[in-house]
Amino acid sequence: MQFSTITAVFFASLAVASPTYGGKYEPCGSALYSQAQCCATDVLEVAGLDCDGVGARIDNAQHFVNLCAAKGQRARCCAIPVLGQALLCQEPEGTN
Repeated sequence: MQFSTITAVFFASLAVASPTYGGKYEPCGSALYSQAQCCATDVLEVAGLDCDGVGARIDNAQHFVNLCAAKGQRARCCAIPVLGQALLCQEPEGTN
């Protein structure tokens, strides 16, 4: 009886979720704000104008900021942009 209890506890401990380190950085985790963009103009921290895709793999929050800064733009997570205009934008995760 004790053996089956110990065995059950052992296997239950194996099933516990463990964090994954070294996973892929997702700057824009929200379903609505899912597009990583570099925007030249930010209107009231809501709308992004003259936005463009990052064009490179993003390793972390600071890397995302640096990639956009190299173009003279700001890192933003936006709703699907249309013709370079993203009407809904926010700061990427890990930068604020």
